[in-house]
Amino acid sequence: MDSLSSKFQLPADWDWQKLENVCEIISGKNQSKVINPDGIYPIYGSSGIFGYADEYLCNEGTTVVGRKGTINSPLFVKTKFWNVDTAFGLSAKENYDNKLLYYFCLSFNFHKLDKSTTIPSLAKRDLLAIDIPLPPKPTQQAIVSKVEELFSELDKGIENLHTAQQQLKTYRQSVLKWAFEGKLTNENIKAGELPKGWKWVVLGEVSKVSGGLTKNAKRQTLKLQLPFLRVANVYFNCLDLEEMHTIGINESEVERVKLAKDDLLFVEGNGSIEQIGRAALWNGAIDNCVHQNHLIKSRLSKEVVPKYALYFFCSKLGRDKIKEQANSTSGLHTLSLGKISKLQLPLSPIEEQHNMVQAIESRLSVADKMEECIIQSLQQAEALRQSILKKAFEGKLIS
Repeated sequence: MDSLSSKFQLPADWDWQKLENVCEIISGKNQSKVINPDGIYPIYGSSGIFGYADEYLCNEGTTVVGRKGTINSPLFVKTKFWNVDTAFGLSAKENYDNKLLYYFCLSFNFHKLDKSTTIPSLAKRDLLAIDIPLPPKPTQQAIVSKVEELFSELDKGIENLHTAQQQLKTYRQSVLKWAFEGKLTNENIKAGELPKGWKWVVLGEVSKVSGGLTKNAKRQTLKLQLPFLRVANVYFNCLDLEEMHTIGINESEVERVKLAKDDLLFVEGNGSIEQIGRAALWNGAIDNCVHQNHLIKSRLSKEVVPKYALYFFCSKLGRDKIKEQANSTSGLHTLSLGKISKLQLPLSPIEEQHNMVQAIESRLSVADKMEECIIQSLQQAEALRQSILKKAFEGKLIS
């Protein structure tokens, strides 16, 4: 919402005021001298609580607005608190309801006031000059009650949508579980047994596993520069190729590190055990693309359908196999060429692999369409939230 008074006509008993006339802005201070794990007052930045203090700067019912960094995500705080030097505290005066002030901040686009060229930032003088609608005090309280009633209903709907998203995530994993238990193609399989004709193999038996290029300063001087796939480009069954780098390479290295369509890629290391070994197939979208050393490549033989292997290593069972290999006595989670080569894969006959991939994708396709609908609904819910706030400050929410 744009709060300039020239934009729309207010109800007859409303008025336009500058923000400085309806609230006090409390500048934050460095917390180093007051921070205490046993403190009773939370320390707030623009992203929430990150400590506790023995003293406070802001009273109950103050709205936090970021001064630097996150400047467009206001927070309403019900208790006394300390705000850090990168966050303002907006405390309503007697003529304005503190919750209504928070809702106004939610409706206002603070990015309009950002004059920085690097980190988003706000100046106190610019905040104080904002135009804000001033309804009569009883009307303010009625608006707050109506907004909270509508937001409560909206939040219930959003919660249901997030629950549905989680259920879809569970369903996707169930599909993969059924697939690699053989139940998608044979319903009579006993739990814990491989179907007839299946066998466990290790990846090194059915693929050529190899590493990539190590980046160093010398490579910048090499004449041959090629597109370079990094860890940042590889996610679970997904490639993000928007930001591609290049790297210098010797002619003698090209054959070893050049990617071919359907190469199976594993992320070698990650701080999180849940992210290590995330896998995707190279889609061949970029010609003459090579890969870095922290991506391990598995070029599968003809007896393995690439998507079959990918879906297995995205399944819970496949992820468990990766985690087993990644564990180490040092406590660090790492993978290597040797560990990737030892990853186990339940191998079914080639025709059955094709059938399984088709069965998996038909089910996941339905889940993906449902996910798209949920995401669209969540976007519509956020648009509705802004519509409610817009009507509230135009005087159109209550009669």
